[in-house]
Amino acid sequence: MSIGILGGSFNPAHRGHLEVTRAARHLLSLDRCWWLVSPGNPLKDPEGYAPFEERFAAAEDLTRQFRWLTVSGMEQRLGTRFTVDTMRVLTARFRHARFVWLMGADSLATFHLWRDWQAIAQMVPMAVISRPGEQMAALTSPAARALSRYRIPADEARTLAARKAPAWVYLPVVHNPVSSTEIREKRDP
Repeated sequence: MSIGILGGSFNPAHRGHLEVTRAARHLLSLDRCWWLVSPGNPLKDPEGYAPFEERFAAAEDLTRQFRWLTVSGMEQRLGTRFTVDTMRVLTARFRHARFVWLMGADSLATFHLWRDWQAIAQMVPMAVISRPGEQMAALTSPAARALSRYRIPADEARTLAARKAPAWVYLPVVHNPVSSTEIREKRDP
């Protein structure tokens, strides 16, 4: 079974997350997708977070109608804080699953700041989904340059889940400009 994993704070979950996930599922021919709601992103200020339970419930509400999409609080239960640790647990626990890490282009732009990002790239293939205004920063980032020889063409995206890591693809398919930061800023006076 092929499973796309979109991790994040989902602070809050929104239609842009859903659009990215739906596009990835279709273009990568994934069987299922999981949203891993993080207890907290080590690269972000914890003061700006809604409580985990609130973020998790909102993500579930948004995705309820999609049977192929599971919202998980696995990181909260496992006590993992970093993607590399979570992926080590998942790949050990689900040995027959073919995982693909899903991320927005904005995440690729800062991927080199993630703990053991090279180990993540060695563990699972990755799909990077476009975000308006982020393509240049993503594709010229230190991680993109370091992993450039493992990039596959977008027209081969359907083969990504079957490939051995490292492998990644850039999918210029999502043009939804909504962001969690903008949603939070509109809520706060």
